[in-house]
Amino acid sequence: MENIVLIVHVLLAAGIIALVLMQQGKGAEAGAAFGGGASQTVFGSQGTGSLLGKITGVLAFGLFVTSFALAVYAKNKASEVTDAGIPTVTEIQDAAAAASAEDLPALNSSEPAKPADSDIPSAN
Repeated sequence: MENIVLIVHVLLAAGIIALVLMQQGKGAEAGAAFGGGASQTVFGSQGTGSLLGKITGVLAFGLFVTSFALAVYAKNKASEVTDAGIPTVTEIQDAAAAASAEDLPALNSSEPAKPADSDIPSAN
């Protein structure tokens, strides 16, 4: 179901982009005074403003609804996953308490550790 909503969301976004690009700006009406005609429009003497504006509004409302639905899906999916990979403070404190000094290597040894069977020549 989430995939269907996502596909509809993308199609609505593409539709809004196409409709906005098809509409004329407010400055385009100034040319009509010099004979650029309303008689040449397909959608009547008012032009495409009202029809495309209404369709854009409907698509924008659909985009809002699908955005809200996708947010609800994301919230539900996030609440289902209890371990998101980020440790809590108590987990870090428990891990620090479990690690003891016996598990760590000794750092106060006077001679450096020599690797056994190393291909790297030593400086000595």
